[in-house]
Amino acid sequence: MTDDARLRARTDDLENALRIAADRVEPEVVTDVETAIASVRERLALGVDHTVVALAGGTGSGKSSLFNAISRLTFADVGVRRPTTAEVTACSWSDAAEPLLDWVGVGRERRITRESLLDGDAEEGLRGLVLLDLPDHDSIQPAHRQVVDRVLPLVDLLVWVVDPQKYADDALHSGYLRESVGMEASMVVVVNQVDTIPEGRRESLLEDVNRLLVADGLRDVPVLGVSARTGEGVPELRDVLEQAVARRSVAAGRAAAELDRASRVLLDSTPSGAPWDADAALHEEVDALAHAVGLDGVGAQVQSVIRRGYGRPEFGEIQTDAVAGSRARWLARAGKGLRRGWGDALAAGLATPAEIVLALRRELETIPLDTRGPSSARPLRRTALVLLVLALVAGVVAVLTSLDVIDVGEPLGQILAIVAVAAIVVALALSLVALRTRRTLARRRREGVVRSGRMALERVVRGGLLAPTERILGQRDEVRRLASRAQDAPHGAPLTAARGLPTVPAAPESSTG
Repeated sequence: MTDDARLRARTDDLENALRIAADRVEPEVVTDVETAIASVRERLALGVDHTVVALAGGTGSGKSSLFNAISRLTFADVGVRRPTTAEVTACSWSDAAEPLLDWVGVGRERRITRESLLDGDAEEGLRGLVLLDLPDHDSIQPAHRQVVDRVLPLVDLLVWVVDPQKYADDALHSGYLRESVGMEASMVVVVNQVDTIPEGRRESLLEDVNRLLVADGLRDVPVLGVSARTGEGVPELRDVLEQAVARRSVAAGRAAAELDRASRVLLDSTPSGAPWDADAALHEEVDALAHAVGLDGVGAQVQSVIRRGYGRPEFGEIQTDAVAGSRARWLARAGKGLRRGWGDALAAGLATPAEIVLALRRELETIPLDTRGPSSARPLRRTALVLLVLALVAGVVAVLTSLDVIDVGEPLGQILAIVAVAAIVVALALSLVALRTRRTLARRRREGVVRSGRMALERVVRGGLLAPTERILGQRDEVRRLASRAQDAPHGAPLTAARGLPTVPAAPESSTG
């Protein structure tokens, strides 16, 4: 994937993430990320085929002379004439840089195209480079500073030009360098006029510059010593610029860094929140609502009516305070760790206590409160009654026979007595079976009411609490996923100094300026 395609995909991801989170993060975050997206899209509209390098520095640092030395032209104003204008000077190694220079704001009379047929391949390594010479950042004319501040965010590689006398200037360090932390891969510091420093002191000078950079929070920034007057170090600086051009990803470096920064801002405003167990919360609130609607009591009523044969079970008034407490408990658990905007969105997404009560009433109406007895009870009772009548008749006949009131024969009398006893036993057994069947049915109906009721309550919790929670938290996770995907590891190797002028090693962190 090309830098252009990668940056466009990352920008789309960040924009989609912001679209979801726009009303759930701080307004300043929205403005910041929107500005970053607009800036990157504006840069991408011009393509990333050019590498914009800006020479920035203070008065007397020799930026213009260095500009001419790099371009091998005498075009930038040098000396006392330089402070008379607040305009940017540009030299481009491309015929297609005009729209880009218009975008940067370089006047037509302040730009020149460097590469020509007369150069052959001498300038091939810088093909695509756009070199800008900025006004002095410490000029007493406010317009100069305004130009510098406007152009700096637009460049791909920033070359800070300092001189041996004013490299520790606080205006440079506090006003610019410390604000550039995170942009080290797109920065080079050049100490100009090293020809004025004895050779034995040059290494310590570069080390001191690097020490100040580390104190500013900038590590691994290439530091070069050059002389625009004698040409010392200029080939090495051109090598660094060629690396920037060849690397190509430097052209998109600032856009990528801006996307990284804006993505971090959005991620910081959308923390992942505390982990929570949705299943445990669901079970807990179903229990709470079961108590609020008196589910167990109604089940017991159904059981009692079936066993005793009278009564009318029904759900009473729902405890609205308990419902409100259940909702508040759910919100506290699911919203733990959410920032205010996301917490407000979650609270607004959950069903209100009144809505939950209404949903409970609708669901409770669907629960069958069947109090009918077992279908086998009546036949069993009738059979037992018949057997009891038979036992009574047989018993009476047997007794009368034994008293010689009637004469049916001794064997028949004994048989009738046995039949009477057997009928009584069977009748009692059938009665016990009927009672046990009724009690079993009553228990099952009670369990059925509780089971159906809990299922109904779970539907209410899922629809009014769990579903909106999953939606809001899913949107939060999607924002974090997109914002994380909008971040990307830097591509290409960092810039290094060349030809015997290595980057000065970072000074120990304990060093002070």
